[in-house]
Amino acid sequence: MLVVGVPFAYIKEVTYKMALIQCKFYSEVLKLSTSMTVILPQQTRSQIGMEGRVGIGDSKHQTLYLLHGYTDDDSIWTRRTSIERYVAPLGLAVVMPNVHKSFYTDMKYGDKYWTFLTEELPMLARSFFPLSEKREDNFVAGLSMGGYGAFKWALRCPDQISAAASLSGALDMAGHIQRSPVEPPEFFHLIYGEEDIAGTPEDLLWLVEQSGRMKEKPALYQCCGTEDFLYEDNQAFRRKCEEFGYGALTYQEGPGGHVWEYWDEHIQNVLQWLPLRKA
Repeated sequence: MLVVGVPFAYIKEVTYKMALIQCKFYSEVLKLSTSMTVILPQQTRSQIGMEGRVGIGDSKHQTLYLLHGYTDDDSIWTRRTSIERYVAPLGLAVVMPNVHKSFYTDMKYGDKYWTFLTEELPMLARSFFPLSEKREDNFVAGLSMGGYGAFKWALRCPDQISAAASLSGALDMAGHIQRSPVEPPEFFHLIYGEEDIAGTPEDLLWLVEQSGRMKEKPALYQCCGTEDFLYEDNQAFRRKCEEFGYGALTYQEGPGGHVWEYWDEHIQNVLQWLPLRKA
């Protein structure tokens, strides 16, 4: 367990010994105590069945911000997948924040989770751990609600994120609000207010339409199972990218539902796709 507030030099020594860290801290943006789960690269020579790599020279770690879905928290990726084992040989740090049911948004009637995600979280994580600030070293991925958050971060802040991946993402949020099988539209009023979000920065389809203004487009990786209830959302996003010439999109589909077996398999594809530094 990391104790926040101890000298940075001590934290750095501990993080190289601990591959998995559950970090409790106070958020000035949210004005509450919250948590993130962090995986840090660790060089291992004697641990049976594991191969690890710290990184290249003394450089700070490339970082994947890995976002949870609607009903989960920052611990879910480590509980439902083998993400720690998958990243061990890559020299890649993974930061998994907790945002509850916020849809990674500054809520109309709630807390400012968008500001927390895109501004405070990277700043705090880099103050605690040896993480790179460079755009080319920062990536984001997520499933379902987290896929929406990942693409929104990349498309709204292309100067921060070089690559983003969505697994079974809720990518047509304006339409999803009207046809959600989980929550009525009134629930989303707490997040977005009562106005239609189509054509606003909360709408991924609109953000793709505006992407021609970007100096450098983030690479996007999109996958969804053909039996997933969000499959049509994903088709809508894919068509929008084709319509507006967003050529930096890698798309993959195949059999699969909205289940952890699918996400455990496809997060491995995401890790292979990421533009990681060579050993």
